[in-house]
Amino acid sequence: MLKGLSRLPLGVLYILSDISFFVVYYLVGYRRKVVRTNLSNAFPEKSQKERRQIERRFFRFLCDYAFETIRLLSMSAQEMRRRMVIEGVEDMEKTLERKPFVFIYLGHYCNWEWISSIPLWAQRTDHVNAQLYRPLKNKVIDELFIELRTHFGATNISKYEALRHILTYKKEGRRAIVGFISDQSPTPINIYEWVDFLHQDTPVFTGTERIAKKVDAAIYFADVERESRGHYRLRLRLMTEDARAYPDYQLTEQYMRELEQMIRRQPHLWLWSHKRWKHTRAAVEEVQRAAKREQ
Repeated sequence: MLKGLSRLPLGVLYILSDISFFVVYYLVGYRRKVVRTNLSNAFPEKSQKERRQIERRFFRFLCDYAFETIRLLSMSAQEMRRRMVIEGVEDMEKTLERKPFVFIYLGHYCNWEWISSIPLWAQRTDHVNAQLYRPLKNKVIDELFIELRTHFGATNISKYEALRHILTYKKEGRRAIVGFISDQSPTPINIYEWVDFLHQDTPVFTGTERIAKKVDAAIYFADVERESRGHYRLRLRLMTEDARAYPDYQLTEQYMRELEQMIRRQPHLWLWSHKRWKHTRAAVEEVQRAAKREQ
């Protein structure tokens, strides 16, 4: 059914998105309380009217994102290149001449599924283009998303096997560009660092930085904006070619600052329905102390 739906023009899918918005926002109220709380805490300087506007625009975008992602199943390379313009791939490939890996810091911002089209902009074919993903419990949906994310030649790597895969690439002498979506909430046992992010004490994933130091990877940041409905521009910006020169967690903190600036530019395009701040520092420290006692 989804594959059949994906063959419809995006303009038709946007009509379905508009209908879905009314159902999701007004009738179902999907995670509206979560979104409202997140926006209130993230933007205390904004009025309630301004936050409600961001809230409605977010749900409109979330519905667009869903139908844009479905369209990805049947989208041609030509249409994708027109709709997701990616700048900086040539710079990353030049960096790969000096470094074995390039890691890209990404976020759940704009249409992150369409960013898997990076291979369409590659000038070289002698390296792997990959992204990490979290396997889903539902096997049918998991296979669907794998098909989506490999549609334009990218390779999927389970987040639970990331280091093993990357070390295998290194052992085999294969260079790779790897995308890391690093803005979700880590499990308490895996929290090593907290940052001030959108006015809140926020636990962060540090795996991108730690793996980069282990394998001598350069790091880029993916700066994305939505230019119009169905049209995005991604600018890949070098953060460093020498991750090992930075104190622990400094690059993670820099990523979070860059992400916050991007979110403030177009706030409705971030995934506000995610329970990003479900862990408090006190609760996490208690979980970690209990884990140490059990060792």
